[in-house]
Amino acid sequence: MLNTSIADCKKRLFVILKNQAFFRGEFTLSSGKTSNYYLDARLVTLSAEGAFLCGKLIRDLVKDKSPTAIGGPTLGADPMVGAVGAVSFLEGRPVKTFIIRKEPKGHGKGRMVEGPALSEADRIVLIDDVATTGKAFIHSIDALAADGLKPAACACIIDRQDGAKEILAARGVELLSLFTAQEFLKD
Repeated sequence: MLNTSIADCKKRLFVILKNQAFFRGEFTLSSGKTSNYYLDARLVTLSAEGAFLCGKLIRDLVKDKSPTAIGGPTLGADPMVGAVGAVSFLEGRPVKTFIIRKEPKGHGKGRMVEGPALSEADRIVLIDDVATTGKAFIHSIDALAADGLKPAACACIIDRQDGAKEILAARGVELLSLFTAQEFLKD
């Protein structure tokens, strides 16, 4: 699978997400909005195959940004960050990886950004599993800004197309996605 084409990896990830992480019904999203479908990407990103596919595809999705550091908000980004780090090492182009806490650590250094030290010289990309309103990305952008840093882009597996792209654009950050919610709603 290491040498599988990007197109084949993307097709495989879509099938896995559709079969294992896409649900119809009535759901309350983290944004507080209600929806008649739910995409629980963690069911896939926390599996061995899903993690590998996400790591490989996210690396490809953001390659034009030439990232030197990739991280994102806990909990959605956690498995993806590890996968991207492992894939980057296997590709011979390792990147720094980091996690953004929801709140500053209550002890020690009280950090929001966990991982190797980041600097203004780093080309930072923020990642998350699903983007809805962009709230988690904005929180992460603000956490980086507190350290004098700005991401080159944000990337997700699925853009629900519910305002994240626009709110991030207003902050001067592009949102890239592997899939949109509309692709899962077909059928």
